[in-house]
Amino acid sequence: MKWTSTMLVLGLMLCSHTQAIEYNQVQVNQSALTFGYKQMGVAMDGSFKQFTAQVRFDPARLANAQARIEVTLDSIDTGLKDADEEVAGKLWFNTRVYPLASFFSTGIRPLGGGRYQATGKLTIKGRTLEVTTPVTFQGAGNRGVLDGNFTLQRTAYAIGEGEWRDLGTVADDVQIKFHLVVFAAPAVAPTSSNLPPRKKP
Repeated sequence: MKWTSTMLVLGLMLCSHTQAIEYNQVQVNQSALTFGYKQMGVAMDGSFKQFTAQVRFDPARLANAQARIEVTLDSIDTGLKDADEEVAGKLWFNTRVYPLASFFSTGIRPLGGGRYQATGKLTIKGRTLEVTTPVTFQGAGNRGVLDGNFTLQRTAYAIGEGEWRDLGTVADDVQIKFHLVVFAAPAVAPTSSNLPPRKKP
């Protein structure tokens, strides 16, 4: 009986281990990074067309979770070419000096029901501030989706200087949304070529 109980426990542990999946590949062409703001009280939106993302996410091992996103700022798409060029300029993103914005996670905690709270450091125009964002995760097999959103204050990052600091024209709050399609890369089975050499007795 004791032997049977021991085998049952080992079997459950093995089953739990094999079901754990780490999502560590991001399908960027299926993902999206968008933003929303108000100009003269009118809701506006846009997106960034170029960004890279590295993710490690296993719901069963949150202590190992990591995320890093780098955004090419001059890939902004507001829907108007003139506006895109204006925002890339010195008073806004100043992309000649600061071509990238970056985010890297510093922690994540579960909230239940596939919901999480992530914290991290966001750097824009050389200024780094901590941000907190709610994140939802939906997974099916080796494919998953991470969705989240947070609000930043553009003036905290010197986005919109000079006359553009007037918050009556462009509001301070900017809502950032991300949609990341992630996959679990298949584990590489050990072969004779990648096994360490056996020591002679």
